[in-house]
Amino acid sequence: MRILFMGTPDFAVSSLKALYESGEHQITVITQPDKPKGRGYTLTPPEVKVYAESVGLSVYQPATLRNEAFAALLRELDPEMIVVAAYGKILPKNVLDYPKYGCINVHGSLLPRYRGAAPIQRALIDGETETGVTIMYMAEGLDTGDMLYKTVVPITEDDNFETLFDKMAAAGAEALLQAIPSIVDGTVVPEKQDDRLSTYAVKIEKADCTLDFSRSAREVHNRIRGLSPFPLSATVRGSTVLKLVRSRLSDRTESSEAGTLIADGGRLYVVCGDGRCLEILELLPAGKKRMSAADYLRGNRLSDGERLG
Repeated sequence: MRILFMGTPDFAVSSLKALYESGEHQITVITQPDKPKGRGYTLTPPEVKVYAESVGLSVYQPATLRNEAFAALLRELDPEMIVVAAYGKILPKNVLDYPKYGCINVHGSLLPRYRGAAPIQRALIDGETETGVTIMYMAEGLDTGDMLYKTVVPITEDDNFETLFDKMAAAGAEALLQAIPSIVDGTVVPEKQDDRLSTYAVKIEKADCTLDFSRSAREVHNRIRGLSPFPLSATVRGSTVLKLVRSRLSDRTESSEAGTLIADGGRLYVVCGDGRCLEILELLPAGKKRMSAADYLRGNRLSDGERLG
């Protein structure tokens, strides 16, 4: 089958790789244009492009999908199915309506919950104990199409954005391979989403990264892990920005004010709004490399009652 695969970041690579390695499809790739990255603003290709070119797939990087040039390319490629995984742009109606077997999306949540741009991070921040991947038909609304296949992914206490991202990418690839045959042979039974149950996973902004220690230890911990290893949650010690990379819930409780730092035997704790202490395991001081709490304390003595924030 002729498949037009549309995706951009690492999450999409797993699905593209699964399709390619199945050996059952003729695949062409659409991805975002190369973008400048890093301090030198070096033009850098998307991860999907890097993988696709490494296995000899044709790659196109249109600046827009809404002109005659792309419409002509679509007619030339004549895909029977379009598969989208974190492409990063909304598909116009003429693209959605083109393929015989439709446009399907690999979405990183159990729809209708967590529609939108940051479903994996928001699930962690909200303290969910499970999430999953939904294969869905694409519609003109944002993640509102009929659901075709779901798979559940448990969230463990130790998961952060990086580890859950990897599990979700693998689950999405497997779900895609499971869903395609039933779509093609007509046995799939689409399920409409109940909009009353929907939630929206808004894009992570800078304001989301600021920690509020007046919240419970669990809420603070969930925000830290939901934003690690990127973009990282942040607070301030005096005039220095500290980004927190890894934390652990502890049984220790204190009556000190929320945000108070406690050093004890090379371990670093912060008091949260419920009186419970959150242990800081790893952090990133401004202008320095990531380090353990023990290494940080060796070079940074705390004063009594010192607070973060």
